[in-house]
Amino acid sequence: MATNGFRLGIYVFKDVEIVDFAAPHGVFSVARRFDPELEAFLIADAMRPVQAQAGFTVLPNYSFGDRPAMDAFLIPGGFGTRQEIRNGRLHEFVRSQPAETLLTSVCTGSWVYAAMGLLDGIPATSRKEPDRVEANPPGKVPIDRLADLAPSCRISRARVVDAGRIVTAGGIASGFELGFHLLRRAGYAEDLIGEVARVMEYQDAYKLYRDDVEIAS
Repeated sequence: MATNGFRLGIYVFKDVEIVDFAAPHGVFSVARRFDPELEAFLIADAMRPVQAQAGFTVLPNYSFGDRPAMDAFLIPGGFGTRQEIRNGRLHEFVRSQPAETLLTSVCTGSWVYAAMGLLDGIPATSRKEPDRVEANPPGKVPIDRLADLAPSCRISRARVVDAGRIVTAGGIASGFELGFHLLRRAGYAEDLIGEVARVMEYQDAYKLYRDDVEIAS
């Protein structure tokens, strides 16, 4: 088992999708029962309450200015990503991360990396199931919007896509699988990860999606 811990920083912003950030955070919360050196925390543009979708409000642990050390940075999706793809402060924060820090996303969070040009020449994914607005003209399925934002990206329909430094996950609930995959990237054994899924009473879904991961060569 890894013994030096792993720190996951999760970005929260106005109109972020709740499960997108709560699912991976929840995986790490349960995994801490096996290794207290694991940590997940919330990062926002500033140290003030952040209103997610449906009126759900959270308090960040850090702001961009705090520059917390972390092994992975996660951008969730949600309606707010339509503004975040143009957020220069977020882009600067991403670019300031050390080369060894993984850049990860859930759902439309990958749009931010696409807008920054970070997905050129590598595979990535986003949400594949549209809501009612996205399913009808002039709407667009998020994974197709990803293709528009990053024409040089190879669009994948895998639940999790590991392209080395950049790891993207599909829609909303795939944040659970991203959390499990980050435990793998941190060096934790499969039996421990399976135990985390069991404690979560997620073992059947874990077995179903465990191999739905594309690893880029």
